[in-house]
Amino acid sequence: MKKIATLAVVLGLSASAAFAGGYAAPMVEAEPMVEAATSSSGQGLIIPALLLIGIAAAASSGT
Repeated sequence: MKKIATLAVVLGLSASAAFAGGYAAPMVEAEPMVEAATSSSGQGLIIPALLLIGIAAAASSGT
């Protein structure tokens, strides 16, 4: 009977030590975001340059 009581006490003490830290929610890491690569920064200048060339051509052939 003493062995069963000793075993119960040991199991009871070890079980309380297992829960001593409390519950911690698991950390979920977010997926890394991949940014789309751009070829160069000069791509935004093509349309304004074409407009300027068109305006210059229209102005020179005007009258």
